[in-house]
Amino acid sequence: MGGNTLLHGAGGERHLLLGNEAIVRGALEAGVQMVSCYPGTPSSEVPDTFARLAGEGTFRLEYSVNEKVAMEIAAGGALAGAKSLVTMKHVGLNVAADPLFTAAYTGLPGGLVVLSADDPGCHSSQNEQDNRYFARAASLPCFEPASAQEAKDMTCAAFELARRLQQPVLLRTTTRVSHVRGPVLFGDLPDEPSSVPFIREPGRFVPVPAVARRRHAALNTQMEEARKAAEASPFNQEREPAAPCRLGVIASSVARDYLADALVEGGWEDRVRVLELGMTWPLPLDKIGNFLRKCDRILVLEEGEPLLEESICVLAQRLGLKLEVQGKDRVLTNQGEYSVPLVMQRLAAWLETECPVHPVHTPEPDLPGRPPNLCAGCAHRAVYFAVRRVFGDDACYSSDIGCYTLGLLPPLRMADFLLCMGSSISAGSGFARASGKPVVGFIGDSTFFHSGMTGLANALFNKHDLLLVILDNDTTAMTGHQPNPGMVQEALGESGNHLDIESAVRGLGVTQCVKVKAYNLKAVTRALEEMKSKSGVRVIIAEEPCVLYARRRLKKAQAQVATVVQQGAEAQRCLEELACPAFCRKDGNIAVDETLCTGCMLCLQVAPNAFKAKKR
Repeated sequence: MGGNTLLHGAGGERHLLLGNEAIVRGALEAGVQMVSCYPGTPSSEVPDTFARLAGEGTFRLEYSVNEKVAMEIAAGGALAGAKSLVTMKHVGLNVAADPLFTAAYTGLPGGLVVLSADDPGCHSSQNEQDNRYFARAASLPCFEPASAQEAKDMTCAAFELARRLQQPVLLRTTTRVSHVRGPVLFGDLPDEPSSVPFIREPGRFVPVPAVARRRHAALNTQMEEARKAAEASPFNQEREPAAPCRLGVIASSVARDYLADALVEGGWEDRVRVLELGMTWPLPLDKIGNFLRKCDRILVLEEGEPLLEESICVLAQRLGLKLEVQGKDRVLTNQGEYSVPLVMQRLAAWLETECPVHPVHTPEPDLPGRPPNLCAGCAHRAVYFAVRRVFGDDACYSSDIGCYTLGLLPPLRMADFLLCMGSSISAGSGFARASGKPVVGFIGDSTFFHSGMTGLANALFNKHDLLLVILDNDTTAMTGHQPNPGMVQEALGESGNHLDIESAVRGLGVTQCVKVKAYNLKAVTRALEEMKSKSGVRVIIAEEPCVLYARRRLKKAQAQVATVVQQGAEAQRCLEELACPAFCRKDGNIAVDETLCTGCMLCLQVAPNAFKAKKR
């Protein structure tokens, strides 16, 4: 979607938008003034879309170094009276939880909307945590869109409620909603975003214990106001069948979409009454209670944990209603995503009827698997090859969050354990101390600035024994090449200042530090061998721009490619140990696919008698 349409599209126009683009339009219609983020799929398109609009709108966008900082930036803006949006993926909210919980106590006059993009099914994440728990734990009103239109409309509603109650509001999406495309009817854009004047009030905004106790009570009062808003919310709708019915289905988030399709495909629209919940916290208890009184049996449909199911069971018991409440079972569990066939199967069993048979499309037999892989020409592969050559299986490998995690696959096998952003240093340090084994940790440039520096400081302070390899590819590659402090100034332009990783490392107190070019196999190997013989905290910074970033953003491409000049054991060994995706077999021989080869020439260094360079 073009930025001009999102920024200048008139009310009443209808456009096809990605769910994340619809959130941007909703924020613009709400008059957003500050946007901060740490990029993470499936949320990344929201700040990236704002970035494309930068300079034209009346908002300020900031790519922060981590989610906690992003939350504090947005909270500070909302405290100053600006409508603020902070975006992150679900696990990022763990990092941002500290300021978020306290911001709910103090309240934020300008209005803060927190976008958490959850990832059922672990499409791009290390867990499936359900961030509706955060809404309950931190007392955050919560909206859950199920379409691109609702993504836009609920963003507007979330800002309105955040400003009115002066409380942070959670906008919780999932991967399917973030990446759905659908028609979106635009509303009007404001003439001028409005701010709330800041009034000094230390007795509210400085939560020492005496203040915090009072603010907890104030938060409870505000959440009761939020509950009233949920009772009246147009996003919480009851749909009655044409004929009288005592069977009820309650659904939230994207499960509402699966339910609607399943009812139509099964021909069951007139067999159940439906309560759709779009504003899911605080629960509209009166609306739900009235719905329960009309039913003898209830089925609850929600991806993730059975939060809604358990709340409805409690409410039914409190109301003295003797009705059967079902939800999770062996078909619809708390793992993975729902689908129309799964919901149809569950509904059919619950309705005690036959489920329509749908043809199952099975994959062709014996198709080769295509697991995620490091790109052809990726500099991480060069470093990993050198590390395996020097350390082999004698060391244990502590990995981190980034595309370099894909080095876990054979033949590189450069990841033995991983916890979260920045854990390569801290977990690696703890592993080394407990096991007495040598540990090599890997961390990317963006992740180093996100949460690596604290772990490195701790390793120095506690005299740990760790070799850390910082894989500096000059961008935040995994989530779409967003900026980070380590990017060259030329790429950052006027949007930020370049911070030198080596200066940061040495500034923390690391004395055993060396910088190498990742494609220079001899230099990388020499640095590894030197560091292997030493102890304490050691750092190797391996520099080379992400090959995709260099080609697409920096407009730099190699003018040569590799070609095989001699078959035999050396070429075979290179294929088996390096496993570059540009390698292929033709007529039983090893070859290089020139459409994939990036010209990194690593294979020439590994097997100089089998490969040579040639011009494209």
